[in-house]
Amino acid sequence: MVYSVSQLNIEIRQLLEQGFGQISLVGEISNFAAPGSGHWYFTLKDERAQVRCAMFRNANQRAKVRPQNGMQVLVRAKVTVYEPRGDYQLIIEQVEDAGQGLLQQRYEQLKEKLSAEGLFAPERKRPLPDHIHKVGVLTSPTGAAIKDILAVMKRRDPSVEVIIYPSAVQGEAAVPQLQAMLKTAFERNEVDVLLVSRGGGSLEDLWCFNDENFARLLATAPMPTISAVGHEIDFTISDFVADVRAPTPSAAAELVTRDQQQQQQKAQALQQRLALAQQRLLQRLKQRWQFLQTRLQQQHPQRQLQQQSQLADELQARASRALQNRLARQQQRVSYLQGRLQAVHPQKELQRLHDKLNHQQQRLPLVMQRLLKENRARQQQLMQSLNLVSPLNTLERGYAIVRTESGDVVRSEKQVNIGSTIEVRLADGSITAKRQ
Repeated sequence: MVYSVSQLNIEIRQLLEQGFGQISLVGEISNFAAPGSGHWYFTLKDERAQVRCAMFRNANQRAKVRPQNGMQVLVRAKVTVYEPRGDYQLIIEQVEDAGQGLLQQRYEQLKEKLSAEGLFAPERKRPLPDHIHKVGVLTSPTGAAIKDILAVMKRRDPSVEVIIYPSAVQGEAAVPQLQAMLKTAFERNEVDVLLVSRGGGSLEDLWCFNDENFARLLATAPMPTISAVGHEIDFTISDFVADVRAPTPSAAAELVTRDQQQQQQKAQALQQRLALAQQRLLQRLKQRWQFLQTRLQQQHPQRQLQQQSQLADELQARASRALQNRLARQQQRVSYLQGRLQAVHPQKELQRLHDKLNHQQQRLPLVMQRLLKENRARQQQLMQSLNLVSPLNTLERGYAIVRTESGDVVRSEKQVNIGSTIEVRLADGSITAKRQ
């Protein structure tokens, strides 16, 4: 096959696009250009090679950074060919600073890994205790986070004791210090709740709270844990591992303390409920005393004698009424039986049966004539219906039934071979024929 240049470039483009799909790439920007069309053109290079790139306007409007020559970037792109020149190039879809982009990639990979292992599962989350008396805080002792936590707790409930487990929360030394202090807190096991906290910052600033070993250690905490790292929009791996995630350090402090004003209002409400309960109890006791006094009067011997005498009079009256009612029912029964005896006398029944027999004998000839007439009409109707569906009736209209030598009805000419004999049935007879 002989290719044209255009056909070759088209097939190479299709092979590259289908073979690579979307890729991620790290490199240094050079030859950056942004013409009036709004598209960006630049070259990505490393110490040994380079590749041309294009980022069209609809994609670069969503870019987090504006490329500059010499900048290290992480891009997501599709490999393709610019057919007019035969140059292979990258169509950039996303671009970000290489440092931040790689950290974000590591963060997402670790998050997916620990989630698959069940460290984020809702069923392993523990609720906070109802009554918290001692709170541990793993954070920097000089940072803004501990100041906010202490201020909120002092304002809301000064009775809660705070134990600080000091550690660096940023930089290379932060991870080992955080793990050491976390182990210390676990060994002492002296607090009701443990807060892991620091103020806001970039992804790189918060990276020590995305450490895998720290996350696995936090998941083994013997007490409930709260993660309050960064601002509300910041999420770290410790947020997903901890039992509770607080959006800010101040919010975490509110979770572990009870507002004194609310406690006072609650105490006042309890006092009011107690006073009301006492009033209700006194009212019930008073009603009970009145009930017992009334019952005592009702059970006095004189009162009982009066009631027994009244009951005897009532029973005597009821017995007299019952006897009269019974005599009346017996008289009604006798009258009913006499009337029934007269109604079933044999002579009267015989007369009724004789009259019925005469009536049936008079009706018998009429019934027989009606039945014969109906049967004849039914027979004629059936004969007409039979003629309508009879094959012979169809033959009378000029049709024929063709059968093979074996007697099968021929429905297709394929059933009759050359030289075969067939029988043609007509309305008034049959014809034998042979296919030529």
